[in-house]
This record gives sequence, structure tokens and C-alpha cells, in this order.
Amino acid sequence: MRDEPTLQLSEIFYSIQGESSHAGYPCLFFRLSGCNLRCSYCDAKYTYEEPATSTPLGALLNEATRYPNALIEITGGEPLLQVGVYPLMASLLAAGRTVLLETNGSLSIARVPKEVVKIIDLKCPDSGMAEKMDLSNLDLLAPHDEIKFVVSSRTDYDWAKGMIHEHRLAEKAKLILSPVIGRLAPAQLAQWLMDDGLPARIQLQLHTLLWPETKRGV
Repeated sequence: MRDEPTLQLSEIFYSIQGESSHAGYPCLFFRLSGCNLRCSYCDAKYTYEEPATSTPLGALLNEATRYPNALIEITGGEPLLQVGVYPLMASLLAAGRTVLLETNGSLSIARVPKEVVKIIDLKCPDSGMAEKMDLSNLDLLAPHDEIKFVVSSRTDYDWAKGMIHEHRLAEKAKLILSPVIGRLAPAQLAQWLMDDGLPARIQLQLHTLLWPETKRGV
């Protein structure tokens, strides 16, 4: 019998899903440690700056049973850095759960089960990480998957618009534009979106509106 997979965990928390087309639903989050990117606006540096907790797969599956009606999101950091994420996703799907995976777009999603809702955070230029993107992922998307552009400026917006048109992204997945709070006014992004009639939605971080003083565990 093979050893049980162990994942390096940053935190587990139960909250409201806040950054996708599933925003507003109760969600159990497994935030994995470690990240291969260093985005300029990162709000989860603790996932790679602080020590991780080694957690057996079974412990995570047991935790999921405590919230039988919740979505489950696997996030980071960058969850695809850990091989244990694949048996975690497979086990959750086998248990009949709806599984969301938030990934930074730099690693291949080829091994991710099709049933998983993949939320690819396609990095814009102001993140400093746009050149790290694995654009082959754009041909592996399913209609239930999502592409999120985190936008800091007009430069970022124009880049996102160009990517949407060049790669015909609206035909491949759901599209989300999210402003970086403190860098770009949400109303400005909304105006650009309306002016161009892009086939995308604007998405504010719902959890930051609900709990503005809480930086972790929401």
C-alpha cells in the first residue's frame, strides 16, 4: 500500500467564495503553501513567507465532510506546485463535491480533472509576471472554467482586452476582470468594460467588502 499523500498547507478556512462567478456561495478553502511567482500586488505573501503545515490527504477529506453543502476551493500560493493536489482533487470529486481550483496560469492544467472548475489568474503586465504565463492552458479550458484578469491600470486593461480578442477567450471560458484595490478605482474599470462591451464581468473581492478589516481566513 502506498503512503498517504501529504500536502503543505498554509491555512484552512470556511468563508464566502468571493472572486469568481461562484461569488457569494459558502465555500471551504484549502490554501496550499508555496508559490513560484512574485506578483507586485500579492495579498497572500504568507503562503510562501511562513512555514507550512504538513497535512495528510485524509485530514483534508475529513475536514470537507464537516461542510457537506459547501463549495471547495483549492488555492494558494500556487496549488499545482504540489503533486498531492491531484489525489486531493480526485478524492473530492469522487465524493460528489464541487471543486474549484485557483491557479496562477504559469503551470500546465493538463493533469487537472476536467470536472474541476479551473480559475486561471492570467497575469497582466503590471503584476510583473505576465511573461511567466503558460498560454497552452488556453486550449485546455472547458466552458465551466474561468479566466481572471487582475487589472492595475489602463495598460493592464488594454492587455487583457487584446488577449480576449486574440485568443477568442469568450468562446473558451467565463471571463472576469478584477481591479487591484488601491491601484485602480472599480468604477473606472467598470466604465472601460461598458465602453468596449467586452464579454466579461467585473468582479470585486466580495470577502473584502464583507470583512474589510480581516486580511486572512476569509
